[in-house]
This record gives sequence, structure tokens and C-alpha cells, in this order.
Amino acid sequence: MAILPVRIYGDPALRTKARPIPSIDDTIRKLAEDMRETMRAYHGVGLAANQVGVLQRILVVDVPLENEQHAQFTLINPKIESKSGNEEGEEGCLSIPGIFENVKRALQIRVTALDEQGKPVDLVAGGYLARAIQHEIDHLDGVLFIDRLSLLKRQMLRRALDSLAKGEIPDGHEPQAPEGAF
Repeated sequence: MAILPVRIYGDPALRTKARPIPSIDDTIRKLAEDMRETMRAYHGVGLAANQVGVLQRILVVDVPLENEQHAQFTLINPKIESKSGNEEGEEGCLSIPGIFENVKRALQIRVTALDEQGKPVDLVAGGYLARAIQHEIDHLDGVLFIDRLSLLKRQMLRRALDSLAKGEIPDGHEPQAPEGAF
């Protein structure tokens, strides 16, 4: 297992749409394992391949549930089949450290994908798990959570985002996102 460097805002990989994975082999399984290790090392709950510079449609999530349980999934070529309800909640991103804003997302989703063995996954997710999966699928499409903010909010964040794009840590921001970022 390897901890991969997480790409930070301004890196072109974060704005590039990932390609579908035509077949699942040991290379893809190793990538999934490395992504899980990286997500844990950065105290995240989700990670998309774009965030580690790999432009393939794979994501991992490890979302805490009640009773110290976790929803852990590797989704390859995920596609949201349906959405219902709306909910606004705070999001952060390992690729945009130190910035947290409220984002409106579907409350429940149905997603189809493949697992690491190539078996079909048909998952209905709600709440925080649905939010995490939507956030990561956005990454695979080259969309960042800040793109879902109002123009005014984005303008207010411009200075901090410009600093990140230059490789600088903005004043008052941590180099790693606190636990719970995607």
C-alpha cells in the first residue's frame, strides 16, 4: 500500500473528466487500495481518483454511521441513476484544504457501479453517504464543491483559492483538511 499525494486546487487533474475503466484488473485493485490508504492518512471520508492525479472513474468512501459502523465502498464507473429530496450541508474537500461551505445535494440517490471484483453494485444511499458519493462523482466529472456555491460565495473565497492555486497555504488554513472532508 502507498499513500499518494493529494492534488490541491489549481491542479488541472481536478478539472479533468475521468475516463471510464474498461476492465478491472490487479492494477485497478491496487489503485483502490492505495486510495483507501491515502483517504485514511488524510482523515477523509471519500476520495476520487482525480484527487491523486489518476484520470479514471473510481472512487472510495468510508463514511461513519451509527454505532461505530462504517459504510465502505469502492465504486468503479459510478453513475447516479436517480435522486430525490434536497438537503443543504457543510462540505470540505481534501483538495481544497481549510475551506468548508454549505452545499445543496440530493438527500437520497441510487447509484450503479462495479466493485473491485467487477461485480455490479446497485446502491441506494441517503444522508451523509449520499452526500459523499455525490461529491466524489462530481470530482470524476471535473466539478468541485465550490462550483456549486453562489457567485457571491465564490467571490468571497477567491483570495484563499488563488493562494491554494499558487501552492501557498492561505492564512488561517491547515495544510490537511480536518476529519470528515471528502
